Amino acid sequence: MLPRLFSPASLILSCALFIAAGAAHAEVRVLTSIKPLQLIAAAVQDGVGEPEALLPPGASPHNYALRPSDMRRVQEVDLVYWIGPDMESFMPRVLATREKPSVAVQSLPGMTLRHFGEEHGHDHDHDHDHDHDAAHAQEPADEHDHDHRPGSLDAHLWLSAANARVIAARMAADLREADPANAPRYAANLESFGKRLDSLEPRLQAQLEPLAGKPFFVFHEAFDYFESAYGLKHVGVFSVASEVQPGARHVAAMRERLQEVGPSCVFSEPPLRPRLAETLTAGLPATLAELDAMGAVVPVSASGYEGMLQNLADGFSACLGKL
Repeated sequence: MLPRLFSPASLILSCALFIAAGAAHAEVRVLTSIKPLQLIAAAVQDGVGEPEALLPPGASPHNYALRPSDMRRVQEVDLVYWIGPDMESFMPRVLATREKPSVAVQSLPGMTLRHFGEEHGHDHDHDHDHDHDAAHAQEPADEHDHDHRPGSLDAHLWLSAANARVIAARMAADLREADPANAPRYAANLESFGKRLDSLEPRLQAQLEPLAGKPFFVFHEAFDYFESAYGLKHVGVFSVASEVQPGARHVAAMRERLQEVGPSCVFSEPPLRPRLAETLTAGLPATLAELDAMGAVVPVSASGYEGMLQNLADGFSACLGKL
């Protein structure tokens, strides 16, 4: 007969202590609306937890349709981070019934925000929503360009490293409060993230400085924060809905603009290239290329955010460097 090592009472007590210990160190579940915010969160949670992204790769944050499983995730996680109503218009409805914290990062103090039609960003204030509303009131909305009217907020704010620092600082503060046991790790991760950006930004400046003044066009005005930071400037935007083929007159006008500029780059975004792209550039000295504003191909890791910025710089260099 085997010796009796544990009494039923001690076994129950041990199980209870084990469960309690597990609960005390349970990972804080962080959900971000889009992958770029997930990459920032991954830097802050490195070694402690793994953040999730709500939108699958390739999905548009402008008009995503939430599934029931998405709705449950939003309700269940501990912390939610999203850009704001100027980007994810579907989020306010689902967040209205959420009881746990959620943060619209476009409203964080210290953010530098840009508005379409302006040359330089400005420090965060509380008037941008009014500007946005006024711009929308002037003319009826169009599915593919309503967010890009002059005066409306440019919500692609994650492409500014300065804004990423502000977002990371808020995430670290929230995580320290939710998980005090790991507070030193979050603080250390935040410091490491800042140091990596301190190292990266001068390298990107040196890489992109020779490209200043090289002409390029975009199909989606998503890169203004990055362009502003590194001395680049697109010369035109072909704002066309991917599912709508513009008329012959419109295509002719765009081709004429390309001819006027001469050798140039025309950037689309993965995963889809507008059907118009080849027609627009056929026979012209324009090179089709891609820029990934969402970090689609970047692995989620502590250094993923820097990888996204580096990939953007490499995309610009690969095409503009040949002009």
